[in-house]
Amino acid sequence: MAAVTAAAVSLSSPSASKASPSSPSPTFFSYRPRTRGASIRAQVSTTDTSAVEAADSKPKKVSKKQDEGVVTNTYKPKDPYVGKCLLNTKITGDDAPGETWHMVFSTEGKVQYREGQSIGIIADGVDKNGKPHKIRLYSIASSALGDLGDSQTVSLCVKRLVYTNDQGEIVKGVCSNFLCDLKPGADVKITGPVGKEMLMPKDPNATIIMFNGLGWLFLGVPTSSSLLYQDEFDKMKQKAPENFRVDYAVSREQTNAQGEKMYIQTRMAEYKEELWELLKKDNTYVYMCGLKGMEKGIDDIMVSLAANDGIDWMEYKKQLKKGEQWNVEVY
Repeated sequence: MAAVTAAAVSLSSPSASKASPSSPSPTFFSYRPRTRGASIRAQVSTTDTSAVEAADSKPKKVSKKQDEGVVTNTYKPKDPYVGKCLLNTKITGDDAPGETWHMVFSTEGKVQYREGQSIGIIADGVDKNGKPHKIRLYSIASSALGDLGDSQTVSLCVKRLVYTNDQGEIVKGVCSNFLCDLKPGADVKITGPVGKEMLMPKDPNATIIMFNGLGWLFLGVPTSSSLLYQDEFDKMKQKAPENFRVDYAVSREQTNAQGEKMYIQTRMAEYKEELWELLKKDNTYVYMCGLKGMEKGIDDIMVSLAANDGIDWMEYKKQLKKGEQWNVEVY
């Protein structure tokens, strides 16, 4: 996913549902005799009638997510929706290593989306071959009602990509710089929405933000001046201390008791027993977004904890994924 602004894990809680063994599949044979003009197709089933009936009557899986009525790909690259930039403001400090901007676009209610989906952006101009730029996907940073609460806008949180390549040249990400440089009133070509992986759970008591259960956010950044939406998170903690927790991992400023840099997995390790107990519940949902290394670090934490309960963590995680309780977008 292009331009995810920070490695963040929002943790709620899952439990593994046992996978039932699948019924044996019918076997098909195709037979073509050498007689010219004749063709015979034979079908042989290795299952009896009762087994086939049982397979046909097997209940379909019911999604645990709020996926009913979810709209995808309303607007495609060849026919994007053209909105306008209403607001674009930098939300990181001047001394932060990199800039992150929060921007709001008008949609007139025509780009309907759900929390957890993404939209595509087509930057103005053409590429080196003279063709329009390809879309870049960005996670939506507003609720389905939008920042203004009227279902007429969509917001993004974008980190400006600037780096030096092996030849010593400064390279600027095409789309992130286009977005971060937008002025209010400028047109924005939008595609989508897309994605169902990060949709919220149906259960109103699920352990995740914006529900009656516990919402626990782990947010990783390089410096404290890079922290995102800290004021909003502080207000949420004050308003609902029993329902919202947030822990920061500031890698260039914090260390753990062993003197190791404080990454997300390092911070989570400090709560590993509590997190494992949550993960054993059937209404905990994990939403993870960031670098691949973060997920591996969390796997390393959970392997031994699960083993203490006689559980194979990697197999258990597969069950969490199957049950839509382990939701990951890493790159």
